[in-house]
Amino acid sequence: MKRKRVLAVVAVGLVVAVAAGLYWFQPWKLWVNETVQEAAPVVAQPSAQPTAQPSGRATPAPKEPSVVATGALISHEHTTSGDVRILRGADGSLVLRLENLDTSNGPDLRVWLTDAPVIPGKDGWFVFDDGAYVSAGKLKGNKGSQNYTLPAGTDLARYSSVTIWCERFSVSFGAAALTKV
Repeated sequence: MKRKRVLAVVAVGLVVAVAAGLYWFQPWKLWVNETVQEAAPVVAQPSAQPTAQPSGRATPAPKEPSVVATGALISHEHTTSGDVRILRGADGSLVLRLENLDTSNGPDLRVWLTDAPVIPGKDGWFVFDDGAYVSAGKLKGNKGSQNYTLPAGTDLARYSSVTIWCERFSVSFGAAALTKV
């Protein structure tokens, strides 16, 4: 009887440990890709030649925001590639755009604008949470092109890089040094 009780406790403990491990590591994400394809943002601005609408009202022609910074992603913990652009709209709003992103999926991935240097190799995996950063939000997909609105008042002069950051394990999947345009 005592042996059955011990085996039951061990079995329950094992089930709990496996469930916790699956929740924490989410290994199935290594085989599941999430592709997100968003169009580059445009901002409606008055122009010399507005377009006429069937209603008779003129609508301002859309204009692309200006590019204020660019960068190319390098691999850190996981193979990562793609380009980063930071765009400023006519109203001063900032959008961080990932283009042609290709990285691994993972648990709790975020897009951060940071003041950390981008260091190639393993030395660069853990530097991004040591200083200032602005979270642009959860990574929408591990593949594709996506837009992230940066909070109002973000001072781009303070930040020099972008990282795909895994909050769960405090590691960079990939990062890009920003070049101001």
